[in-house]
Amino acid sequence: MSKSSDGELNPAGRIDELREIIRHHSRLYYEQDSPEILDADFDAMFRELAALEDEHPDLITPDSPTQSVGGSATITFSSVEHRVPMMSLDNAFTPDEVTAWGGRLQRRIDELGASAESVGLVAELKIDGLAVSIRYENGALVQAATRGDGRVGEDVTANVKTITGIPHRLPKGSPEVLEVRGEVYMSISAFEELNAAQIEAGEKTYVNPRNTAAGSLRQKDAAVTASRNLSFWSYQLGEVVGGPELTDHHQIFEFLGGMGFPVNPEVAVLHGLNDVDAHLLQWQKHRHDLDYEIDGVVLKVDALSLQRELGFTSRAPRWAIAYKFPPEERTTKLIDIQVSIGRTGRATPFAQLEPVFVGGSTVEFATLHNQDQVAAKDVRPGDTVVVRKAGDVIPEVVGPVLGDRPKGLRKWKFPTNCPVCGHTLVRPEDEAVHRCLNLSCPARVAGAIEHFASRGAMDIEGLGEQRVQLFCELGLLSDVADIYSLDSERLKGLDKFADVSVQKLLDAIDGSKTKPLANLLVGLNIRHLGGAGSVALAEHFGHLDRIEAASEAEIAGVEGLGSIIAASVHQWFADPTNRIVIEKLRAAGVNLQGPEASGLPQTLEGLIVVVTGTLDGFTRDEAEAAIKGRGGKSPGSVSKKTTAVVIGAGPGASKVTKAEELGVPILDESGFLELLETGTLPSSVRTQGDS
Repeated sequence: MSKSSDGELNPAGRIDELREIIRHHSRLYYEQDSPEILDADFDAMFRELAALEDEHPDLITPDSPTQSVGGSATITFSSVEHRVPMMSLDNAFTPDEVTAWGGRLQRRIDELGASAESVGLVAELKIDGLAVSIRYENGALVQAATRGDGRVGEDVTANVKTITGIPHRLPKGSPEVLEVRGEVYMSISAFEELNAAQIEAGEKTYVNPRNTAAGSLRQKDAAVTASRNLSFWSYQLGEVVGGPELTDHHQIFEFLGGMGFPVNPEVAVLHGLNDVDAHLLQWQKHRHDLDYEIDGVVLKVDALSLQRELGFTSRAPRWAIAYKFPPEERTTKLIDIQVSIGRTGRATPFAQLEPVFVGGSTVEFATLHNQDQVAAKDVRPGDTVVVRKAGDVIPEVVGPVLGDRPKGLRKWKFPTNCPVCGHTLVRPEDEAVHRCLNLSCPARVAGAIEHFASRGAMDIEGLGEQRVQLFCELGLLSDVADIYSLDSERLKGLDKFADVSVQKLLDAIDGSKTKPLANLLVGLNIRHLGGAGSVALAEHFGHLDRIEAASEAEIAGVEGLGSIIAASVHQWFADPTNRIVIEKLRAAGVNLQGPEASGLPQTLEGLIVVVTGTLDGFTRDEAEAAIKGRGGKSPGSVSKKTTAVVIGAGPGASKVTKAEELGVPILDESGFLELLETGTLPSSVRTQGDS
């Protein structure tokens, strides 16, 4: 905090300092779509300013950022004055702050003579995009504007008209004047496609969907905006003349949908404050199930009359609050860029970072994917970088903070030799990655053994990365088959390796011998062959020997396998070194036999059934086995080809939404049992459009 001349803390000086910094970063965010700091850092400064002003109300000024809506009005496009101001929302950053807001809300409602328990709330996902207002007169789209400072925004009419889903004309009987408000955003899939095109063209990639959407909307050439595949969710009304009499906020969504506007399917009506915590937790957990980015949940009082009575502060409505999820991006120092070698020889650059707490854990290392990504992001050792960790996703470096880059910092160059064995790294013409082609590279050998013992393969508990590395260094393991000849006496002689631990490991190794053939195929580390392909091979050929003897064409003929996988499988089994490994596995008594025919009636032959949520009579694996045993398929995603989606308790929201969008029949557990038995859908199933 700023200090006075006698060394005492100076609140007035710190308040002035914070206001200047916040205004600077607001201009970068709202006007130039090029923020220099993360949202979490901006929010922290804003909250510090608000807290200081609460302690010193005599220092509050009308032009303070805490008293205004957002960024200042911009002048890139012509100005538009909003007839009804576009207000900001107050933020809550913890569930306790939401509870405190609920307490204030309840007290105000009690003062108004209503009961909080009887007041419903509408929960909306907080879309990470750009707020706009779209005005219609006599059914025709006449103007679209950004929020700006809440009073004056920019005219972006021509660009908004390029966005798919926004109607240019409304149905007959629409209001004389209708102002629709919502969020322009870029879907994650559209963002990834755009960046892939940038990489292919040798251009710099974009940092995140939100800033890319904002920059795309403010292009001077509407054709550029049209090429960016922007999307829109509607969520509020501004000025309305001649519209229907609505009593509740949730009716606004029904009205907007009836007018042809996109309405987010995850809007929910909560029956009071008691339902809030569970709803916030659900979306904080499932935020990455969606194809668009959200950074929180917005809560609004449902009754419009109560909204009017509760009113506004100088910058935000009292009847609404935005709960912001914990930040998944932080800045830290990039100490070094190193390269790791994986089980297939893939050379992956990764960042060594100053430890930073992000996404619920402390991160010291983050992926940089490949040479092209490092070049496109232009991150250099010594940079301050943005690190992102979304849920269980591996942490990654998003990009540098260019304003903090030291002068003279040199670009990083990809190494020409493997950092483990010294062999030359090769980048095949059709790939984006470099590889070490030395099959004896210690990193490749250890990685392949770790993969063989992993849960998705032979699931050998107690044989993790550290033990594999140790056993390889001691010469106990040179390939995956050596696992089954580990010497118990040698293991017991190792430091910090108790007899009990040795026996547990040996028992786990012995137990893995009976794993299904598909697990063994996964564990063999055959390039391009994953879990689904391994199951298909095992079921089709029934024994490892028949796979080994099959021609490339025969393998390619297995449903679900293509020419690339077939070529890779055939080449693997043709390698004499791999044949030696197979013989060692056979001698050790590892199961090479595939599944026998189920003997069940093939009622689901040709059908595709997706299962989501928890069923009472089946585990997830049992449900999928029941489908496949009857000749059906059970993939992990919903498509137009899906026959039905079976829903249990706690289903994945994205799968349910996709099924409803595509009109795919939705079954409960009893309907699932009927489908298994008869092979036909029950006479009454819920599909899109049903009430």
